Amino acid sequence: MQVVVLAGGVGSRLRPWTNSIPKPLLPVLDQTLLEHVVGSLPVDMVDEVVVAGGYKIDQIKAYFDGSDTPFDVRIVPEDEPLGTGGALGNCRDVVSGTFACFNGDIVSSLDASSLLDQHRRNRSVGTLGLWEVEDPTRFGIVGLDESGYITRFKEKPKPEEVFSKLINAGSYIFNDDVFDWMPQGRHSIERDVFPKLAEAGLLSGVPFEGYFIDAGTPEAWNQAVVASIQHARHKNGVLHGDPPSWFADKATLEGVSSSADLAHSMVAKSCIVGDSIVSMSTLLEGARIGNQARLSSCL
Repeated sequence: MQVVVLAGGVGSRLRPWTNSIPKPLLPVLDQTLLEHVVGSLPVDMVDEVVVAGGYKIDQIKAYFDGSDTPFDVRIVPEDEPLGTGGALGNCRDVVSGTFACFNGDIVSSLDASSLLDQHRRNRSVGTLGLWEVEDPTRFGIVGLDESGYITRFKEKPKPEEVFSKLINAGSYIFNDDVFDWMPQGRHSIERDVFPKLAEAGLLSGVPFEGYFIDAGTPEAWNQAVVASIQHARHKNGVLHGDPPSWFADKATLEGVSSSADLAHSMVAKSCIVGDSIVSMSTLLEGARIGNQARLSSCL
């Protein structure tokens, strides 16, 4: 199956990291964010990942050309911002059949194969992963019937417009028929496509439980790190401490002072940490933390 990852943003909320590293390549433990996003599908189901993006795409291509990921990566560049719908529509010439599509900064417990099952059962054009929240006004909300069909879709409703707490979780299964519902050029799939599919009875949804993190801010990024530690979403590295932190290897752990207090954090290779307190923070390769420092929710 092909997987489209919508990664058109520059990651401005994660600067200065993203000044030099595109967001899809930022590491969450021992995997890139893009690999975590694609991990919503079992790896044996993924044949090719199509990255729809415009920011530092040469760097993304070079990374995956030299990596040993079990899937091929193709880049579909954006010459100008196209919105979520335009970015997906830009892939119409390289995607065919039934395919998955994920927003590029979602780390969640979703098993997207459950979407595929519902998608086939309902013979839908699109099927969405759904998550329940207390305040849905920042998201797209759906009305869902007993058969799993989405009957209504409203993007970012005003408080008086809220009719559901189930939100669009940014993970989809589509048939390539979806491109017939898309206008050319810049548009929003949430505002311009989903409401029409719902009205036509061609949109389905599957609620899921566990965790759902939009890792686009420093606070949310560190939540994604904690979730990945708690749910063992790593192949390599060392867990140490109570509550545990993740260290890239034993040598990295040895570079941390025995008097340091670390919790819920990620420590990449060649980091040095003195007698300091580090909580809910991410230290990338080569970071140096001296003595008597306190880091909380830091990148």
